[in-house]
Amino acid sequence: MALLTTKYNNHCGWSFVFGSAIGYSSPVQSDLTNDLNLSVAEYSLFGSILTVGAMIGTAMSGRISDLIGRRGTMGFSEMFCSLGWLVICLSKVTICLDVGRFLVGYGMGILSFVVPVYIAEITPKDLRGCFTTVHQLMICLGVSITYLLGSFVGMMPCVVQMMGLIFIPESPRWLAKVGRWEEFEIVLQRLRGESADISYESSEIKEYTCRLSQISEDGIFDLFQEQYSKSLLLGVGLMVLQQFGGVNGIVFYASSIFVFAGVSSKIGMIAMVIVQIPMTTIGVILMDKSGRRPLLLISAAGTFIGCLLVALSFYLQNLAIIYIIVILRLIFRVTSYFSSLKLGLDGIPWVIMSEIFPIDIKGSAGSLVTVVSWVGSWIISFAFNFLMNWSPAGTTNFHSIFKWVTVIFVSKLVPETKSRTLEEIQSSINYVTL
Repeated sequence: MALLTTKYNNHCGWSFVFGSAIGYSSPVQSDLTNDLNLSVAEYSLFGSILTVGAMIGTAMSGRISDLIGRRGTMGFSEMFCSLGWLVICLSKVTICLDVGRFLVGYGMGILSFVVPVYIAEITPKDLRGCFTTVHQLMICLGVSITYLLGSFVGMMPCVVQMMGLIFIPESPRWLAKVGRWEEFEIVLQRLRGESADISYESSEIKEYTCRLSQISEDGIFDLFQEQYSKSLLLGVGLMVLQQFGGVNGIVFYASSIFVFAGVSSKIGMIAMVIVQIPMTTIGVILMDKSGRRPLLLISAAGTFIGCLLVALSFYLQNLAIIYIIVILRLIFRVTSYFSSLKLGLDGIPWVIMSEIFPIDIKGSAGSLVTVVSWVGSWIISFAFNFLMNWSPAGTTNFHSIFKWVTVIFVSKLVPETKSRTLEEIQSSINYVTL
């Protein structure tokens, strides 16, 4: 019961905040641009300033979560998200919109690290992947509801989550890290159920945590030791490839893609909403059945093909060949790209990030990897409109290169983590014995 309450609070709160924030800039692009007479550069700043705030929040998230715990960090971040949405709702000028979006981004940056880590640390190994990716489904719902109802939706889950944090436990692995062993036992028993036998799991966590504490401290320079090189490569590599594959550029400015193609942005957005929720649901169901690697490979290959097909549609549009057929094919191909993205590549890198780093460097390593993700997100979200003005087909071809590299990267380097404890995963990757 405690585990279900914890999951409900985190996913309904954080995921709606995240989804409403990243989805806000797309449906309001034309209205804000016209009402405030914004240039492409000014609107690109508004869309991308969210990621600037997220970069700063992310850089601080690991240290904050190690200092005050996972639960306290979530409450701290939600205060900034609530304040940011309040400023957005009340703003009448551009600068206030930018400030509000920056504050939301700061809170999101902290949450984007601490929530996947917290979920991975509290869930059983057979449910960890599914539970960690449920938030992608809730993000989809957040994007959809924000598109329909407006920005005030963003504040509601912030308030709900801050209230719900009172009832959820701290991460047992964080309690073990700071030496609060009695609380560790109580919380782990509560999460697994009063009748569950936690002796083996408790012993494994204790032994691994104690061994790690003798090897290194959680500092930024400790990340670059040889035993952590593979986990760092995996975490950073997946985030770089995810972002430069265009994921946030397309999410932030999806409506502009359809406008460039001469399609109603509303029709395009509705088509994307219809597709992404079922595909994300399928990904959640398959996560702990088929595993991370197969879903990542299928998702990366599907988005690669989708990018090429979208580029082809733009080429054909320029040639004015049977215009209506080209437009219909473009809508189908963009939604196919989104289907493949939501199946795995959108969420699995965050699952793997939460699994591969040992508790002694998790704060610093997780912050670094998440900063890399948000830096990539900022570059793509700021440059996306300029690239589309230059060449829509060229933009999608650019992203397709990174999708193909992702296929190779996953097939050669990414291990399967399904049905393995965090300690088993980290020991196999980082050369630290149990």
